[in-house]
Amino acid sequence: MIEWVHPGLIFILGALLIPVLKGRWKKIYLLLLPIAALIDLLYMSTSRGVFWRIPLLGYELVFGRVDQLSLVFGYVFTIAAFCMTLYALHVKEDGHHVSAFLYVGSTLGVVFAGDLFTLYLFWEVMAFSSLFLIWYRKTKASSEAGFRYIMVHIFGGICLLAGIILHVQNTGSIAFNSFNWGTGWGYLPSYLIFLGFLINAAVPPLHAWLADAYPEATITGAVFLTAFTTKSAIYVLIRGFSGVEILIWLGAIMAVYGVIYAVLENDIRRLLAYHIISQVGYMVCGVGIGTWMAIDGSIAHAFCHILYKALLFMGAGVVIEMTGRSKFTELGGLYKYKYMPLTFWLYMIGAFSISGFPLFNGFVSKTMVVEASAMADLPIVWLLLEGASIGTFLHTGLKVPYLTWFGRRDKDKEPVVEPVKEPPKNMFVAMGITAFLCVFIGVYPQALYGILPYPADYNPYAASHIIAMSQLLLFTFVAFWLLRGMLHGTPTITLDTDWFYRVLGKKFIWFCEKPLISFADSIDEKVRRIADSFVWFSKNPPVASRIMMLTVSTVFLRPFNPNPLYTRYANDLEELRKLYPAEVHRLAIGSGVLLVLMFFTLYLIIYLTYGVLWV
Repeated sequence: MIEWVHPGLIFILGALLIPVLKGRWKKIYLLLLPIAALIDLLYMSTSRGVFWRIPLLGYELVFGRVDQLSLVFGYVFTIAAFCMTLYALHVKEDGHHVSAFLYVGSTLGVVFAGDLFTLYLFWEVMAFSSLFLIWYRKTKASSEAGFRYIMVHIFGGICLLAGIILHVQNTGSIAFNSFNWGTGWGYLPSYLIFLGFLINAAVPPLHAWLADAYPEATITGAVFLTAFTTKSAIYVLIRGFSGVEILIWLGAIMAVYGVIYAVLENDIRRLLAYHIISQVGYMVCGVGIGTWMAIDGSIAHAFCHILYKALLFMGAGVVIEMTGRSKFTELGGLYKYKYMPLTFWLYMIGAFSISGFPLFNGFVSKTMVVEASAMADLPIVWLLLEGASIGTFLHTGLKVPYLTWFGRRDKDKEPVVEPVKEPPKNMFVAMGITAFLCVFIGVYPQALYGILPYPADYNPYAASHIIAMSQLLLFTFVAFWLLRGMLHGTPTITLDTDWFYRVLGKKFIWFCEKPLISFADSIDEKVRRIADSFVWFSKNPPVASRIMMLTVSTVFLRPFNPNPLYTRYANDLEELRKLYPAEVHRLAIGSGVLLVLMFFTLYLIIYLTYGVLWV
């Protein structure tokens, strides 16, 4: 009897059959895989423990650690996978679906990994499979963004692997549990692992890969990207670094940082990408606070964020697919002409959710982290988180829909491409299901609180919470409405921390293409000449040796010319060169021994010289 089936393998192995199926059967199959994984997870909730222990080189790999923490993330990842697969059902490229399922499956592998080597294996598969969701856009910008994306993640993977190796060397254990934290070189393994996790969590200044790559992904690929990389990083931070104080401040700064950069954006998906950074900041902050409520808040907010951020990117994706435009300066006035009204209202459900409106899921999760910061007596952190909430509503809830659907268009601008219509049915249904989940959790938060690892003794709908949040939202809306005439999409070029490695990367590529290749070519030419000389010599060694000796003699005697000896040597040298290699003669034993000694002496000189230089 099979005691446990890994949900990640349902996606990974299932992805292999996608190219085989065609038409309607392929669509049914694509939807059945996440449903099967969710059923598997529901069954697992009754059989918790450690499964799939595999001995390897004296260690024990654990592919299945099932507890309440891993289950919560498993639930939301499979639910999101179903909604996102439904959204992408019209995509005809099999490779896109294969990449997406490998991405989801490897993320579930990270969630259920009980040892560090298994974690690293799925961590790397997650990075490379997600890369193709960017490259399948098949544009120059997506190609370059994908390259930068994978280079950053390779660096993060190297840091993680180095930390794991040092950790195993110091402790002798590969178990993935909480890491020791302190100051000093003795904690270097923990620092390296921590750095690897922070890169995937997009914590500033290690965040720019997210806002750089996600807007360049495919329409449906970007929806998948919003859910898995950063949230799996939150999972591993909770598992390994809960209560580490530096995360409090990193998360609080992160929440504000993303909002500030969103102010500057003219691209709809790039703005939403910066708000991913901001919202993940709440989760990182909760992990750093480390109390039961804070951890529950981080998990709940990760759960809710996956749903409403997917909905927001779905809405943005529909706008881009139907109009072919993503810049606010190229959009506007869609609602006036009755273009995509249903998409607008579904988008607004996601906007209300991320902004923390009561009766939407963001309200019941975000306020947990904010309340935890207040209970931990962190007033500055509380103020930063509340301020980030204002900015989130201002830009995601007001700026994006206003400039996309209601904003005025300049008369000299080209009209929106017609006909603009509602999305394909599968995209619309996926948005509807995701929107329903956002509202359902907001209205009935106990459905979420009941699966959290710690008892959630928290009432989000206390009068004080509702009044405080309503005041923030109301005054933000009033300020926006009064100043809306000043709000116009403006073409922008935002300089972020990726500017440094972009510039350095270009310099490095120039160095490789110009000076380094020129130097390599010159060395190659010299080596080729030396090789040609050996080939020339090997054709007739006796005659070649005589030519070499005559050449040296003529060079030595040339200053004394005219000289009978020089003339004779020069004539003999010219004759031998014309006839070379001529007929090969057998060498006398003495001559052969002499040549062997000469080559052996040359080899000995090179060997000794190399040894002295090496020392």
